[in-house]
Amino acid sequence: MDKVIPFEHKMSAHCETGTLSSQLAFHGLELSESLIFGIGSGIFFGYFNNSKFPFPTFIVRNKPGQIRKNLTKRLGIKFTSETFKTAEQAQNKLDVLLEKGIPPATQVDFFFMDYLPQYLRVHINVHFINVVGKTNGNYLISDCYYPKIVELKAESLEKGRFAGGSMAPKGFLFYPSFIPKEFDYEKAVRKGIKKACFNMLKIPIPFLGIKGMRKFADHITEWPKLAMDSEDLSHQVSKINILLEDQGTGGAGFRFMYATFLKQAAEILKKPELIDFSKRMMENGDKWREISLKAARMGRDRDLSVEKLKEVGDLIRERADVEELFFKELSKAVK
Repeated sequence: MDKVIPFEHKMSAHCETGTLSSQLAFHGLELSESLIFGIGSGIFFGYFNNSKFPFPTFIVRNKPGQIRKNLTKRLGIKFTSETFKTAEQAQNKLDVLLEKGIPPATQVDFFFMDYLPQYLRVHINVHFINVVGKTNGNYLISDCYYPKIVELKAESLEKGRFAGGSMAPKGFLFYPSFIPKEFDYEKAVRKGIKKACFNMLKIPIPFLGIKGMRKFADHITEWPKLAMDSEDLSHQVSKINILLEDQGTGGAGFRFMYATFLKQAAEILKKPELIDFSKRMMENGDKWREISLKAARMGRDRDLSVEKLKEVGDLIRERADVEELFFKELSKAVK
C-alpha cells in the first residue's frame, strides 16, 4: 500500500500538545499548543520517591494523555482511541486508517525513532507522533521534534509502539472523530486555569503540586545516600536539567508555555490583569532555568557536596513559595 496524506507538518515545543495541535488543524480547527496546554491544565508538579522508581524523580506536567482528555471535557472535541493486543492488529488498523485518508497520532518509545540523532534517542514510552502515510513499506512520520516529514521503517515503528516497561504504549493511537462547530472558549479557559490552580494547591497528596516542590527541596540532600556511586549521583543531578528543559519542553518545566497561555487567556477572558500573571510566570520560568543550569554545572563538574545540593533545595523551595502565591492569586483572578 502506498498512501501519502496531505498533512501540514509543524515543529513545536512539546510532543503531546504539538501533535494535538497538528491533528486538530488537519481536521479544520486551529488551536495553538500553548492554548491546548492551558485548557488542558497541563502545568503541574510531582516528586516521586518510592519503589516504583529506581531513583527519586519529578514531573512538571500532568499525566501523558490527560491534556487530550481535558480537551474532550472542556471543548466537546471527541477522539477515537484504541490500544491493541498484538502488533499485527495495531499495524492493520493503522493501514486501514491511512487508506481512508485519516492520519492518526500514535504513542511510541522515543528510542526507536531512528530518524533522530543517536544522542537524542533515549527510552521514553510517552512520545507522540503523527503517521501521515506509507510508501515502499515505510511509514511517513510527522514528528514535531523533527524539521520535516520523514520515512520510518515499519519494524522500527512496531518496536516503538510495542515497547515494554512503564507506560507501555500497547500500540495506542488516536484521532479526532468529532469537532463542534462552536466553542465556549471563555468557559474552557476558565476551567483549565481553575483545575491547574487546584492541582498545584489543593490535591491532598503530600508529593504533588506545591507540596511536591517542598518535598523535593527537603529531600534532595539525601540523594548521595541513595546513589550507587558518584557517577550515578552526577547523572541524577544532571537529570534535573533534562527534566526541566528537554522533557519539560517549552523550557523550565513548561513555565514559559504556560506564560504564553495566560497572555492568550487575558484576551479570551477580557481580563488584562492576566498579562501581569503571564509576565510573572515568565520570570518564574527564568528562575527555574537558573536551577536547571546550576544542576547541569554540578553534574558536569562532579561538584556534588551536600552543601551544593542544599543550595539547589533552597532555590526549589523559593519556587514553591512563589508558585503558591501565584496560583492562589490566579485562582482569585478567574473567579
